[in-house]
Amino acid sequence: MTRNALLPRSAGMAAVAALLALATLAQADEATIRKTLADRMPHLPAIDEVTRTPMNGLWEVRIGTDVLYTDDGGNYLIEGSLFDTKTRVDITKARIDKLTAIDFASLPLKDAMVQKQGSGARKLVVFADPNCGYCKRLEKDLLQVKDVTIYTFLLPVLGPDSLAKSKDIWCAKDAQKTWRAWMIDGVTPSKTMGSCDTSAIDRNSAMGRKYRVTGTPAIVFEDGTRAPGAVPAAQIEKRLAEQLKKG
Repeated sequence: MTRNALLPRSAGMAAVAALLALATLAQADEATIRKTLADRMPHLPAIDEVTRTPMNGLWEVRIGTDVLYTDDGGNYLIEGSLFDTKTRVDITKARIDKLTAIDFASLPLKDAMVQKQGSGARKLVVFADPNCGYCKRLEKDLLQVKDVTIYTFLLPVLGPDSLAKSKDIWCAKDAQKTWRAWMIDGVTPSKTMGSCDTSAIDRNSAMGRKYRVTGTPAIVFEDGTRAPGAVPAAQIEKRLAEQLKKG
């Protein structure tokens, strides 16, 4: 066999060796980062994942759905957003959006109020606080959206009165009717009389924390994508139409 015949195999072996060396180095860096941060910051929650970022020498440290950054040795810890200036993409936001993506099909819809408009063929989830002005604006806009089923999760984030109103609304004979009467017409919900199971509101709050729903209103479409704030009816209609085409 000639020397030239051996070259491709040798080159292939060299490539494999290089890849193994890089993998070993990456594992070493990850181990170093984990150990250094654990030793120096004992109160830091358990690290779930350490991965390289597109930026040389910068690593992502994932703790649950929180994303931090560090150097190869774990000597520095950075909290903030990483931007790709070429593509103008907020890498940190994209990562967190992926980590907190909502599986629409798995949402506990039994804990939501339901409003069917027209055929109700299209679906929409809204997280809302009864004292949120933007939520009231959104509720009025939602009246214009046709052929949609709206699932509203009460998420009292604005204080004790929001929690009290949420309980009064949830415990009403017709929670959805009471909700719209308050949000659109300003009819104060009657105070809860007697016993009522309001554990759904606690579950909603826990779900909000899990998915990082930090403000209201927050809209979730069937593909798990979100739209924060009081989105105009025209934009909601456009997104719903796009969802229908995808389906």
